[in-house]
Amino acid sequence: MSAADLTGLDAFLRIVGDDLGLDVEHPAGADLALTEVPGWDSLNLLRLVVLLEESGHRVPVHRLLEAQSLRDIHTLVKEYG
Repeated sequence: MSAADLTGLDAFLRIVGDDLGLDVEHPAGADLALTEVPGWDSLNLLRLVVLLEESGHRVPVHRLLEAQSLRDIHTLVKEYG
């Protein structure tokens, strides 16, 4: 995944869904509480951290832990580049 892949929310949701094996509706799933995302658990958060770091997106983990939704995480990815 490259930085350009994450600029749009739909692309971010598609990549997260595909790479983490989650069934995320576009764009409605972006605003679900993470605990309401089908299949979401703490392991997926760790997998997402790895996915972001491998693609060059260094979002502080403490900020990811504060996120309430995938939209919040997408906003952090854009903020931290």
